[in-house]
Amino acid sequence: MEQHIYKGKLTQFHRLKIAKKEELTKNTFSLEFEIPEHLKENFKFEAGQFVSIKFQANGREVINDYSMTSAPYEQKIALGIKINSPEGAAAQLSADYQEGDSLWVSEPAGRFTLISKPSEFRTIVGFAAGIGITPILSHFKNILHNEPRTRLFLFFGNTSSEDLIFRNELDELARKYNDRLQVFYFYSREKTSNSFFHGRLDDKKLSLIINQILHLDDTDEESTIWDAVDEVLICGKGEMIKTLANACYHHGIPKKNIHFELFEEFNDDIYPVEKDFPLIENVKVEFNLLGRTYDTTLPDNKEKILQQLLIQKFPVPYSCKSGICGSCECILEEGEVELLENEYLTEKEEGKGHILACMSIAKSRKIKLNFDLS
Repeated sequence: MEQHIYKGKLTQFHRLKIAKKEELTKNTFSLEFEIPEHLKENFKFEAGQFVSIKFQANGREVINDYSMTSAPYEQKIALGIKINSPEGAAAQLSADYQEGDSLWVSEPAGRFTLISKPSEFRTIVGFAAGIGITPILSHFKNILHNEPRTRLFLFFGNTSSEDLIFRNELDELARKYNDRLQVFYFYSREKTSNSFFHGRLDDKKLSLIINQILHLDDTDEESTIWDAVDEVLICGKGEMIKTLANACYHHGIPKKNIHFELFEEFNDDIYPVEKDFPLIENVKVEFNLLGRTYDTTLPDNKEKILQQLLIQKFPVPYSCKSGICGSCECILEEGEVELLENEYLTEKEEGKGHILACMSIAKSRKIKLNFDLS
């Protein structure tokens, strides 16, 4: 085992052997790891979680997060990985590591998860774009295996059919569970026989999906399938998530039932800020990070705390800046803030004073934070 401070937190890594490697498309591949018996407990996970892989690329140490495509009942760690450029770290990971080689893999983490409800009748809708299918595939396999009363609808967008990953696995699931799973593929740069399936997944496409696919509900003649949706899962790039999350919300899905996972840094708020705050100038901020204490003054509270600390070049941990990843989680030890959105913290954590710096507006003239949670 090796411990490493990653995104401001102490992360446990273990050396795992690559049991299987497969090229999926020209720029994606999968890795499956062998989990030794003595590490089985360490690598138990929930559907929707990810692991971090530490490796050498371009002469430096790299740590990247990759979502699992495997479901917990499969008792294996399988990942889908996209190569964004020939010079990137993922390309070197693909070139340098083969079956039988070992990599440092972190214990599973992440909160893009759902509570399992095997005794309930549920309707769950998933929206994925490209490599964003990976955690949703894990979710759908897990739900189909454990929840016999849940029906699922997947809307999967790609540039073209050549870029579509895991189609065989998705189609096989749709055949096996044809009474509970429907999968629809959309292509943004490839003509389709039905123009409905051409274009990106966005707010306009969602309206069409609701009106043309999720309209008639065989289980309830007085409502639509969309009316029965219990949870929405969205995974892809930031703009897609922002557009679809807001569209789902405006079509009646409560925010607490809309779950999303980012696959890149995204600096915008997912939902628009709907509150006005009294202006406070010269906000004193003190914070602890990796055993060191920092002091600074923010000009005012017009911007969120994390963003202002980053402007001042402080080494605070972050990834998404959108309240999703939890990298900037800290404890509010003094002062008052407004947490605008929270896709990450539990009610219990909030009750203990935990906040997300990227989603927090200062409401007092002095703020004291502690990023050292471990």
